[in-house]
Amino acid sequence: MYGPESPQNQAISKKKPFFPIHETLRSYLRYYGRDIELPIKYADLTRFSTAIPAYDNQGKDTLWETAIYSPEETVHLHNGLKEIYSILKTEGQSRVHRHLHVEKVDYCTFGNSHPFRIKIVNNFNDNYDYFYIKRIDASRIYGLELEHILSPSRINYFVNSATLVEEHIPGIPGDQFINNYLNNPEFNKVRIAKELVKFNYRCFIRLLGDMRSYNYVFDITPDFDEVQFRIRAIDFDQQSFEGRKSLYLPQFFKENYSLVQLAQQFLSKENIEQYQQEEKALLIRRSKAARKQLYALLDCMSNDTISTVEKVLQLGEELADHYQIREFRNCRSMGEIVKQSLEQLL
Repeated sequence: MYGPESPQNQAISKKKPFFPIHETLRSYLRYYGRDIELPIKYADLTRFSTAIPAYDNQGKDTLWETAIYSPEETVHLHNGLKEIYSILKTEGQSRVHRHLHVEKVDYCTFGNSHPFRIKIVNNFNDNYDYFYIKRIDASRIYGLELEHILSPSRINYFVNSATLVEEHIPGIPGDQFINNYLNNPEFNKVRIAKELVKFNYRCFIRLLGDMRSYNYVFDITPDFDEVQFRIRAIDFDQQSFEGRKSLYLPQFFKENYSLVQLAQQFLSKENIEQYQQEEKALLIRRSKAARKQLYALLDCMSNDTISTVEKVLQLGEELADHYQIREFRNCRSMGEIVKQSLEQLL
């Protein structure tokens, strides 16, 4: 699987369209408590009067801009944003957000989704947190739900009309980890390589694409003897959109080449197969534990449009060849392909 060939530049669709939330998916979200009334919508945050570039601690332009609002807008927005944060964290207990303040609202100027990032600070101890407000997109919703059900980590988000609210997923961005931490002599390289194999397998089975190094984070947990690693996806826009199967394998992105080299150096073929089997067993357990919810989601997805006919046919053909399972060629939607992928797993 991790052969001698180098990862290549992959042709990701730069302008993936936004897909609307149809009533079937909306009903699913209401049933599972994701669709609720929110005091602030995405459109409200777009009414800033000006914006200034946001820089990181090293003075580098982050490509985010800090939005500046009129005094009248600021009071209304900040109260609503604190209320949203309390919904995310405490099921809306209003007394909690009284000692919070919104330090800034940043606007992302690159990519398709143009999200807002809200920094919220505790007045008592200056501890801070982030959350995001984005335009709703069916691809991202399916990606978030599959991540919540099938990954080792739970995802906290809500939708309302055309607005999506997501909690911040903490961790070191993959590109920063590769540049600044990968060669840390205190880190066990085998454990890093093992996590890449498991993450690579998980993305491919549930067909989450575009996992280049800046679309995932490393969650680092000190253990009693060594450090444990977990790779967590943070961008779900490319859930089951592309037609090439290699775009669902993080190992084939050039941005991840250093991690692939690590796997080639420290893991044998038998090691890789073992870790894939371990992740397969966990995916099966998670699927069985949430079987009703998972199949309700896959039924919505199977009858929804989140890609083009050409890409659906291409991916079905490539996966049929990969697994030697002809049923992939009969799939007529990306949801049917994901369902078939999970069924062959089971």
